[in-house]
Amino acid sequence: MSSSSFAPIIILSIVFILIAVRQVGSFRLQIWQIMLFGAAGVLITGSIAPVSALKAINWDVMLFLFGMFVVGEAMVESGYLYHISYDLFKGARNTDQLVLLILFVMGFFSAFLMNDTVAIIGTPLVLFFAEKHNISHKLLLLSLCFAATLGSVMSPIGNPQNLLIALNGGVANPFITFLKYLAIPTIINLLIAYAVLKYFYGDHFHGKSIDSERERLKDVKLAMLSKISLILIMLLVSFKIIAVFFGFDFRLTYIALAAAFPILAFSPKRVKILKNIDWHTLVFFMALFVLMGSVWASGILQGMIHSLDMDLRSVDLILGVSVVVSQLLSNVPFVALYLPLLNHLGPTTEGMMALASGSTIAGNLLILGAASNIIIIQNAEKRGETLSFAEFAIVGVPLTILNMAVYWVFFRLISLF
Repeated sequence: MSSSSFAPIIILSIVFILIAVRQVGSFRLQIWQIMLFGAAGVLITGSIAPVSALKAINWDVMLFLFGMFVVGEAMVESGYLYHISYDLFKGARNTDQLVLLILFVMGFFSAFLMNDTVAIIGTPLVLFFAEKHNISHKLLLLSLCFAATLGSVMSPIGNPQNLLIALNGGVANPFITFLKYLAIPTIINLLIAYAVLKYFYGDHFHGKSIDSERERLKDVKLAMLSKISLILIMLLVSFKIIAVFFGFDFRLTYIALAAAFPILAFSPKRVKILKNIDWHTLVFFMALFVLMGSVWASGILQGMIHSLDMDLRSVDLILGVSVVVSQLLSNVPFVALYLPLLNHLGPTTEGMMALASGSTIAGNLLILGAASNIIIIQNAEKRGETLSFAEFAIVGVPLTILNMAVYWVFFRLISLF
């Protein structure tokens, strides 16, 4: 194998190191800049051709994020996001209750609106709570990251990798199967996430009472359009769930673009909204697809997986490999790589559910383990706050170990019946 074949792996390693340190001399680097450097590197070294780089970009994901960014920005600009948050979080009287509500409310919405959507909409909301109630923004951002990741595990439309498994993994009655295997351990893991956050951020769980009040709308017309967009999302997601049972399906991209349409078509603030959406995150994802496309084309990771002298259908192996390799390849490309192997060997329901849970909870280990983490951190940095690689890992590593143990035990129990 030529030395040029290793260039994508070398560049990927540099990208990970830079994301971990985020500092070069006096320059403070942002995640999107580092990933853009990585994509430029593989193009300059010839590791991937320009045409192949364009083909590597998942335009469905790009358009989905664009549409959801438009809806999220409109909700923030109009004040509608903070206005309706009162109904969802008015029961929180202290920090403990607020963190629990973030974990379970945002976790529930992740299961049915996809975790990237919750990441987009939830970031400004938790930062609003942090400022209003004088709570650590890091605590609430971590709560949102873990909620978006864990909540999405138990649904075939909770995240893109689950959708791949549901559509291409031969899973019968995917909604029922996912809930049967993954709902109970996911609920347990959300409670564990609260306990781990309490352990590491105990000093920030202050005993002060939280007094909630409904925020005023800043732009009534834009708020109404935002409400229409949210209703469209709910209706189309529901229709998608029902349609799957009748053998009909349509892309998630259509849901996001349909939701963005009322805002872009009828709001006088459309230009301002387009200007303010998180373009940096869109650049990050384009660069990510190019870099990962070159890693895939090198064939090195495929060779490593094929060289394993182990049963690739083993639930234990799938859980472990999913968590580790998703850090290198990101969870969606990893599932796209591993799924054909399982189908070739003879898929099992337990194996598919292990692939779904392992590749998803990989997002709790390190920042790059899940796209939703990147969206949350990029959105937070846009608003002047952030989470470092180390701050995430300190909490995420022990949480992921506990998460894996819960899913592993549950797979063992369910196999006995």
